[in-house]
Amino acid sequence: MPPPVLVVMGVSGSGKTTVAKELAEALGWTFEEGDDLHPAANVAKMRAGHPLDDEDRKPWLDAIGRWIDDEAKKGAPAVITCSALKRVYRDQIRADRPQVTFVFLEGSKSLIADRLAHRHGHFMPPSLLDSQFEALEEPEPDEPVITVDIAKSPEAQVADIEHALGRG
Repeated sequence: MPPPVLVVMGVSGSGKTTVAKELAEALGWTFEEGDDLHPAANVAKMRAGHPLDDEDRKPWLDAIGRWIDDEAKKGAPAVITCSALKRVYRDQIRADRPQVTFVFLEGSKSLIADRLAHRHGHFMPPSLLDSQFEALEEPEPDEPVITVDIAKSPEAQVADIEHALGRG
């Protein structure tokens, strides 16, 4: 089996980048910011305050899959961020990729709204939070997932993930 890949998922503002970077550093694994793989048209659409639809997300999810495949060819374990809000998106990402495990950053809408209100310089406006929660289909028991509580500090979340991986 290829080396493991953790896809840190959740709605915008859940802390994906922060937790994924710290996790990758703690594990000594490669890190990729999944938002950087969005086509320019997607970024423009979100900046304008419009949520992405399934067709918009398809090329982005394909790019994430290609990145995972490239890391597998290198033999490198990795961590990547991706909202992966719907089951169909997660199924697309892990298709023929048994090494993928999702890390679901779970938290309340009020906590995430507060975080978004204080975040600057991100293309995803706080006005799209409702659409994120409307699209969210929480992972089901048959999916390879580690769920962590975002009310905890990023360091505690990373410790919980490492423990779930048998490394802490």
